[in-house]
Amino acid sequence: MSGFQVYRAALPEVCAADPRRMVFTADAEGRCEVYTWDTASRGARQVTDRPGGTLHGAIDRDARVWWFAEDARGVGHWRHQAFTGGPDLPGLTGVPDGTARGLAVIGGPIATVGIGLDDSTTIRIGARGGPGREVTRVDGPAALAGLAPGGDLLALTRTADSPAAVTLLTPAGTVAAVLPGDGPHGRLWALGFAPAGPRSTLLLVREREDRYLLATWAPATGTVTHDWCAFDTQITARWYPDGRSVLIRQDRRGRSLLHRAHLESRTLEPVPTPPGTLLDAAPRPGGDLHTLWTDTTHPPTMTSSTGTPLPPLGTVTGRVPGTVQDIRTPGPDGPVHTLLSLPDDGPGPYPAVFLVHGGPADHDRDAYDGTVHSLVASGFAVARVNYRGSTGYGPRWQRAFRDGVGHTQVADLAAVHADLAARRLIRPDATGLWGTSWGGYLVLLALGTRPGLWRAGVAVKPVADYAAAHASGTVALRALDERLFGGTPDQVPARYAHSSPIRYAARVRDPLLVVAATHDTKCPAEQVRSYLGALHAAGARHESLWLDSGHDGYDGGDHMAVLRRAVLFLDRELRPPRRPTPRGEGSVHHTVQH
Repeated sequence: MSGFQVYRAALPEVCAADPRRMVFTADAEGRCEVYTWDTASRGARQVTDRPGGTLHGAIDRDARVWWFAEDARGVGHWRHQAFTGGPDLPGLTGVPDGTARGLAVIGGPIATVGIGLDDSTTIRIGARGGPGREVTRVDGPAALAGLAPGGDLLALTRTADSPAAVTLLTPAGTVAAVLPGDGPHGRLWALGFAPAGPRSTLLLVREREDRYLLATWAPATGTVTHDWCAFDTQITARWYPDGRSVLIRQDRRGRSLLHRAHLESRTLEPVPTPPGTLLDAAPRPGGDLHTLWTDTTHPPTMTSSTGTPLPPLGTVTGRVPGTVQDIRTPGPDGPVHTLLSLPDDGPGPYPAVFLVHGGPADHDRDAYDGTVHSLVASGFAVARVNYRGSTGYGPRWQRAFRDGVGHTQVADLAAVHADLAARRLIRPDATGLWGTSWGGYLVLLALGTRPGLWRAGVAVKPVADYAAAHASGTVALRALDERLFGGTPDQVPARYAHSSPIRYAARVRDPLLVVAATHDTKCPAEQVRSYLGALHAAGARHESLWLDSGHDGYDGGDHMAVLRRAVLFLDRELRPPRRPTPRGEGSVHHTVQH
């Protein structure tokens, strides 16, 4: 444990007035904490030192360092400190504690924050360290998307398919415009105001039919959709410092592409980047471009196109074991893409672990993953499947849930399992599942609906009882559930029951390790306890590991405890020879408090 480090794979935030000053997160004795970075001296200074770690950091135009001081449930408030050190001060006073829903501090001493409360979101504005006056409060989940450089407008985002996907407000709370995302023009996301230019221009992405298009909004023009700038898979974008062009990062089939869009000339040019994944890319003043690149066998690397010294990431060194193959398995809505990592030693087939991503609106990338590294080094093949519902393959793929929530994804996992076994790349009698959050949910659902197909499962902080998780989960996740299922558990109870792992708990016959967190607000502990009780009553072989943390822990010790326990569990269950244990015998219910 003493050699274990954590890091956040993210680019540093750069001071708009002095690009030599930056803020980043890095390891501090096994925790994520916020640091400053001075490019002139190439020196780092630790700013935060909190027992649970700190993830969210920023820097304003006056080089004040901001961070979100949250508890294990993700509830907290913003604080700040001078770049060179000094006392910790409140970001804005009089603001209730809640979840972080956006921060805009790029315009000098004025700060704007979004705070998620139990059933609403409040937007507050004020002079740094002074009272935070409420601009607006809206029901349900929302987020602050930015403050215009002149301070005259701010943008509030809600769900991309809502009648008020983006709302433009003055600091007094007057609505300047409401941009819908539920009509014929398609879903809509806001990505921030241009940092320069004569008018306040907001950058947008619109989903229309089977394409993603760049769009902008300004008071004089309203919304302008740039039809010449269209993509077949998901994109995100950042303004260049001059406010005239935009850097577009495209997620496409597990890898990344970069483009520069020139809005005035209506031209699009590729930005060269090596094959793999760009976890982030940001244009900086002086023509500098910061990128964070990785692929499966290369840990993330930060680079500057002009040679600006960037802070060290502290990632692993040396060669990463294994090779990677792209596998495409035929399916009813198109081929299912899998990134298959194979060990170096000897020919296959190999014992294998399906590492199931969460979301569902996410995808596995050709990117370094410490869990993949550990499993491949232990002699396992690792399959990362971008099942239907994943991003990076276009809107239709993301909306494909023809067999119902969860069941569509399990069908894809099963199809890939059969394909890899038929190609003699994996051993079907020695294959397990491992997933976290929604990925953990799919592990439970797969073991319950297709018992015997996989021989072991690891579910970390999963949804185990969908109706119970909805009842006690966060506002944002309740809204996500209702979009997935088409209503609440009271409105469509059969859909929730059909997709809930607890319904199938009595059918589980493969060994299962369940990891849960006592302060988890996204996948609450009580619904996991109910599922474990159902397993116990059915006599299913299972173990549990309880963490004294929330859903998004920043403590490396917790991550290491899960990694060690899961790898040992899978090694024991999937390595031959193994005497099969008849169902109902040898039940194990082992709980560890960490």
